[in-house]
Amino acid sequence: MSEQSERTLILIKPDGVRRGLTGQILARVEAKGYTLTAVELRDADDQLLAAHYAEHEGKPFYAPLVEFMKSGPVLAAVAEGHRVIEGFRALAGATDPTSALPGTIRGDFGRDWGLAVQQNLVHGSDSVASAEREIGLWFPGR
Repeated sequence: MSEQSERTLILIKPDGVRRGLTGQILARVEAKGYTLTAVELRDADDQLLAAHYAEHEGKPFYAPLVEFMKSGPVLAAVAEGHRVIEGFRALAGATDPTSALPGTIRGDFGRDWGLAVQQNLVHGSDSVASAEREIGLWFPGR
């Protein structure tokens, strides 16, 4: 990894995996020129999700979010590249898929299903510090 390169954690959430969108989502990451350095399909457990979403514990959406994230496999990936955190978040689009712009992952593939928690296909780290913490949780030792 060069001095100007950074890493981010990308999660394709259970709705994206269930709908068979993992290949299309990862293809967009690679087409943007980022390098995938780790990819693993896994079932997230309570301990991992509690650590990942620790800042949201106690909020009304916390329990439905954890249940959603345990509802099926999650594809976890580490992507690397110059400004990859900002770049992936732009690829992902707005958190609310209804208002996400066409051409983004959420704008093209997402919608509001009227459920207790927004099922919006992907997660991307929001800062270098978050990325390192999250990568350490999902890919210990990387």
